[in-house]
Parts: sequence; C-alpha cells; structure tokens
Amino acid sequence: MESSILDTLGVEIIGVMSPVSVCMLLVVLLVYTLSSVTSSTAAGTIRTAANLVYLESPSDSTTQKLEGALLNALVFVVLIAIVTFVLVVLYYYNFTNFLKNYMRFSAFFVLGTMGGSIFLSVIQQFSLPIDSITCFLLLFNFTVVGVLSVFSNGVPIFVRQTYMVVLGIIVAAWFTKLPEWTTWVLLLALAVYDLVAVLAPGGPLKLLVELASSRDEELPALVYEARPVVSRSPVSRGSNLGLLVGGVSEPGSVELQAVSRDNPNLRDSEAGNLANEGGETSPLVPNLRDRRTSSSSGSGSGSRSSDYSVVDVRLDRGAQFSNGESEIVVDEEMSPLVDMLGWGGDREQTRGEAPEESMAATRGIKLGLGDFVFYSVLVGRAAMYDLMTVYACYLAIISGLGCTLILLSVCHRALPALPISITLGVIFYFLTRLLMEPFVVGTSSNLMMF
Repeated sequence: MESSILDTLGVEIIGVMSPVSVCMLLVVLLVYTLSSVTSSTAAGTIRTAANLVYLESPSDSTTQKLEGALLNALVFVVLIAIVTFVLVVLYYYNFTNFLKNYMRFSAFFVLGTMGGSIFLSVIQQFSLPIDSITCFLLLFNFTVVGVLSVFSNGVPIFVRQTYMVVLGIIVAAWFTKLPEWTTWVLLLALAVYDLVAVLAPGGPLKLLVELASSRDEELPALVYEARPVVSRSPVSRGSNLGLLVGGVSEPGSVELQAVSRDNPNLRDSEAGNLANEGGETSPLVPNLRDRRTSSSSGSGSGSRSSDYSVVDVRLDRGAQFSNGESEIVVDEEMSPLVDMLGWGGDREQTRGEAPEESMAATRGIKLGLGDFVFYSVLVGRAAMYDLMTVYACYLAIISGLGCTLILLSVCHRALPALPISITLGVIFYFLTRLLMEPFVVGTSSNLMMF
C-alpha cells in the first residue's frame, strides 16, 4: 500500500511548525527589544544586497517608493538566481568540498559578525555588565560550536536543529532593518522566484534537487530536517556485498565483514567462531544460531547454500523469495555501523513491492533555511506596526505551511514553501491593518466591544 506523509501528519506538522513558530516568536521579541536601538541608528541606513539601487527615504512619494522597491527586488532576485545557478554548476562538476567549505564560512560569518552585532545590541539595551574579553570568548565559542554542530556528524540532532533556528533568527533580524516598501515587495518577489525556481523546467532549485536525488546525496544547502534519517538506496546496485556477518571480537567492539554467498567454507568457519565466543552474538545479527537450525531443518540438505543467505536485523522478516535469495534489510535505527563503515550505498534491499515509495515514506520533511528567514521577516515587519497584525500574519503563515504539507503528501515531489504562506501573510497583514484594526479600535473606543 502506498505510504504518505498523511500517515504521520501530526508528527510531521509539529516537527516542522514548532521550529518555525519559535523562530518567528524570537524575531518578534528581538524587534520589540531592539526597536529603540534601531530607531536611534536609523539615520545612517546601510546599503545591502536588498537595496543596492534605491535607498528609501520617508520624504519620498508613494510612487518613488514603489518604483524603488520594485527595482531593489528585481536586482536582489537576479543576484540570488545567478548565485544559485553557479552553485548548481559547481555541484554538477563535483566541487562538493568547495560548496561545503563555502557553507561553513557562511555559517561562521552569520554567527560571528551578524550574530555578534545583535548580541552587542542586546548588551547595550539591557546594560549587561560584561567585559570585552569575556564577550569575545563567548561569541567565538558560540560560533565555532555552531559551525561544528551544523556540518559535523555525531552531533545530537537537537543541537543541530537549534543552531539552524538560530541562523534563521539572526538573518531574519537583519532583514527586518530594511525599509517598509522594500520589505513587502521583496517578500512577494521572492515568493514568485521560489515558485519558478522549484517547479519550472530548468529552474535552479529544481535542477539542484534532481542532481542530489540522482546521486543519492544530501542537498548542498542549509536545510532544516524535521527528524533524523539515514539515507538508504531504494534499489539494489548490484554490488558484491552478498552477506553481512557480525561478531563480537572484544568487549564493546563489533566487527562487520563482507562475505560472498558463494564461499563454501562460510558455514563451518562461522559456526566455529560462534561456538568459540561462548554464546555472544552481534546486535546486528540476532539469533543467528536459531536461524541456522530452523533453516537447516526446514529446507533439508538441498539448500545448504541458503542457510547463510539470511542476515536480518529485524525478526520475522527473512521470508524466502522464489529465486532462493532472501531480503537483506538493514534498519536505520538498528545498524548505524553499516552506514558508518561506508557500506550504506551498497546495501541490498529486495522488497516485493514499490521500494521507492517505502523509502520516501521514511524520510522526514525538509525545510530550507530561507523559508525560516522570510517567514520571520514578514512577522517581524508586522510587529513594527501592531500585535494584531502579528497574530494575523502568524496564523496566515502557519495555515499556508499546512497547505503546503498537504500538497507535499499528494504530489510526492519537492515543493516551494514560500508562495502560499507569504501570499497569505501579506494579504492578512494589509487586511488587518486597513480593515480589521480600525473596526476593532473604533468599537472598543465606543464601548461597543470589550
């Protein structure tokens, strides 16, 4: 039966929406906390990639602001498209190490400089008594640990997810410093670009996802994953890994050995090894002796070669197929050593029905860091006006993200997460600001609503 994300919809929604909600909440708190510091330094507006063409001024007319915002958004989207195409070309020609180092440098820069600036603003706002050396050591340790957590293996998934959310908060807090017109036009332009880049033929993000899928690799990008998975090959690659035999050689250490099915000395040698170990067996091969006994008694002397053709880390899953070979299934939670030793791409999995669909069902939902950033930018910009607009924009974004998750379960392909949420968020912001807030304030002031 075809599996779907709808089977575990509640877990998936909580796993994605919780970090998004935390990111938006902390950005709103930062906007409220640093509003006085930002207003005091607003006179010297910095020029960034989002306002290269036009610097918005309060004295400009509405037409000038709209035209300037459109030009800024166009230039910014073009720059993003060019950079994305360059990344696709580098990934296509296997410059993977360069891309990884580039992402490490980007994370270090964001945490160290942009995060450090926000940290100093918080210290200034609350007048925290801290010396410069301690501040530098704290910031340096925070930055290094963040880079290692995001890009290194063996780090707890919660720590990695936390730093991904922190990266989104820092970038979003900086984007909220953009002028109002530029911010709204830029958000709409990025929603359109995300739609084209992911779904249009030849779109840069579509090409990147297809390349990563064809190579069975992770995306070379900063991506938040709702739950950890170990990638598995959906089809057999025809490798010579016929059998995995595990045995405990020393206390606390496990040996894995690749053995061919055609080895005539396999059964005698392994039976001797298991007898010498005094009953100890590897957790990767539970009850191997019982399987030998039951297999020998059930199949007779005519199937000696199939006695050792079953190695299954999950019980009651060694059903024989018609060609005499059994499935070799290595569970991602039961056998991390297989993937750690580099055999994860060569594991055989001979399922009877739709292996690709079963693989897709085990993977968690992934959300790009840019989605965190621009969701939070929208809510942060709404927080500069009123809390009522914050509530409306938050509900709109969460509703749009829920619709995207439902479409993801139906389409079974990569989908852009910005268009629905950003469109609903912008619509709800202006409806709340122009219609709902005057109505609520008017009825409350006239004692018609409490």
